[in-house]
Amino acid sequence: MLHDLIKAEYINGYKINLTFDDGKDGIVDFSQFIEKGGVFKKLKNQAIFKNFEINKELGVITWDGEIDIAPEILYSKATNTPLPEWMES
Repeated sequence: MLHDLIKAEYINGYKINLTFDDGKDGIVDFSQFIEKGGVFKKLKNQAIFKNFEINKELGVITWDGEIDIAPEILYSKATNTPLPEWMES
């Protein structure tokens, strides 16, 4: 089952507290994504990182309307639960 992100609150550093439509929440440290580079290296700039929003249509957190992370991954990280079987390989 997919869960949409409904609330995101900046904590500190690269940490954001995420709340999902089932009421579960948790803090995700986005430095793990930033360290991978690529499109995420842009988020190393704290001003850009802090300027996120929720795309309510897709249920994801996004930066500049172009950088986002799959809600399944965020849900797994925030709630400490396994990824859906179809995502694991």
